Amino acid sequence: MTIAAVRVGSPANLDTLLPATAADPGQPGQGQIRVKLQASSLNFHDYAVVSGMIPAAAGRIPMSDGAGVIEAVGAGVTQFEVGDLVVSTFFPDWIDGAPPATAFRGVPGDGIDGYACEAVVTPEHWFTRVPVGYTAAEAATLTCAGLTAWRALFVDNAIKPGDTVLIQGSGGVSVFALQMAKAAGARVIATSSSDAKLERLKALGADELINYKENPAWGMKALELTGGGGVDCVVEIGGAGTLDQSMMATRVGGHVALIGVLAGFAGPIQTGFLMAKNLRVQGLTVGSRAQQLAMIAGIEANGIKPVISDHFPLVNLADAFRHQIANKHFGKIAVDI
Repeated sequence: MTIAAVRVGSPANLDTLLPATAADPGQPGQGQIRVKLQASSLNFHDYAVVSGMIPAAAGRIPMSDGAGVIEAVGAGVTQFEVGDLVVSTFFPDWIDGAPPATAFRGVPGDGIDGYACEAVVTPEHWFTRVPVGYTAAEAATLTCAGLTAWRALFVDNAIKPGDTVLIQGSGGVSVFALQMAKAAGARVIATSSSDAKLERLKALGADELINYKENPAWGMKALELTGGGGVDCVVEIGGAGTLDQSMMATRVGGHVALIGVLAGFAGPIQTGFLMAKNLRVQGLTVGSRAQQLAMIAGIEANGIKPVISDHFPLVNLADAFRHQIANKHFGKIAVDI
């Protein structure tokens, strides 16, 4: 028997990312669960895989995020029952503590097959529960984007009421960071090149807005908006191309959560900022299973729901990525399986 899937082509690009099939995973064994997948969501990491930016084996089933209903449980499973709605973890074997050195080898949709398919059988710890009241599509936004924002603010940092957070753009991580920071009582400065998107960010609670096309030196503008003191934390999505502005915007002793590479993988950095301001610039890649469960508890306590601007069926996954790279989305793009 086979199930529907989408596979990375050879060479890897959106034109070769086509509907295919996969072997039915069968019934779960000891400690395993079978999940009927209902949704995934797009991240830049997924695009990097399907476009060939990150090398992956030809025929790889992409997508790191997956949510669905448990169809069967194997012997010894204690955390779930048939019928439970569950969501995947980005690093299946990073349970808690420091990230293991081998973490990336097992990322679904990258090192191993992912969730662009109808069903999977995995160890039970590869999934967690979902927030009460969430749909599968909403849950699928948490694996990568939601947890990345959570870790930036509350694991690698300790954002508290009265702090100021700067977010870049209106993608999934940034919108989650805005929602979470506001729930924690923080002030949020949002940047974007689109006035229309800035207004949408304002509607979600952003306190100050900067159009970085109109203000290329937006780090100085952020300093002005904080009375010259600087922000406590920047959720840095751009990478090398925007890091100098982020460091300019940050207060002495502040934190830059280095998450993305949208504005470049490498480039010259003004290290003088790091020393003069005693900054902590910390790279991060998603988080552990324990952090995901903590995030889910925080989401439930504050009633946070993800912002999903678009839905695409699995067979149109390539079109979903085209929509993403055209920057037509706001928040998350969901894939319905």
